[in-house]
Amino acid sequence: MNQPLEKFAVLSDIHSNIYALKAVVEDAKNRGVTTLINLGDILYGPIAPRATYDYLMTLTAVTISGNQDRQIYQATQAEIDANPTMQFILNDLGNEPLIWMKQLPFDKQVTPEIYACHGTPGDDLVYLLEETRSGHPELRTEQEITRLLNGVTSPVILCGHTHIPRCVSLRTGQLIINPGSVGLPAYTDDTPHLHSMQTYSSLASYAILEKTTAGTWQAGFHKVQYDVQSAINAALKRGRKDWEHFLSTGRGL
Repeated sequence: MNQPLEKFAVLSDIHSNIYALKAVVEDAKNRGVTTLINLGDILYGPIAPRATYDYLMTLTAVTISGNQDRQIYQATQAEIDANPTMQFILNDLGNEPLIWMKQLPFDKQVTPEIYACHGTPGDDLVYLLEETRSGHPELRTEQEITRLLNGVTSPVILCGHTHIPRCVSLRTGQLIINPGSVGLPAYTDDTPHLHSMQTYSSLASYAILEKTTAGTWQAGFHKVQYDVQSAINAALKRGRKDWEHFLSTGRGL
């Protein structure tokens, strides 16, 4: 029986949740993953930014930046003063992780067949597969998805940002995979309008991507149990009752 040459674990939106990250990496290794791909939004969160960074440094992972990685090192003093969570993150991280985040690429051609971005190829703040004007995610039309791809023709496209696991096949034959969120299964945001992203589960999410012996790509989505209570306790220490709700229920506010 032919074995796949390479098996990729696709991770996104860790959001400082070291407890979820360790569980996901262990699960992926047990499933024979050879390469980790990290789609960004890594250290922003009230749980354990520095511990998450230190653990990632022990791994070999292809890593790109997310919008909230960028927002950490671009934060103005006024933004820091108005955001206790950002104050905690910067105090916890120190300088070394900021230097690391600044050098992360916006996107990456991981292999000749696999392209990775956080949001869309043109904007890390835009959802590639969903629009949310109704207050919850609804799948975009294929025409709109193709427009947002902005000419990217790779057979496999990886994206994150929405925290919603999703697999979409285009008429072009391209496969778009969002692995969901490792560390934050739900959130409510008021930008660009009020909406909630929800998975209705506290489990950590990631995807495994592999090429079959027939030469096609397939994706498997995995939900992993982890020590959610420790993550909640850390968030509550920073006064984030909203994160307690997101983490424990997988539901928005």
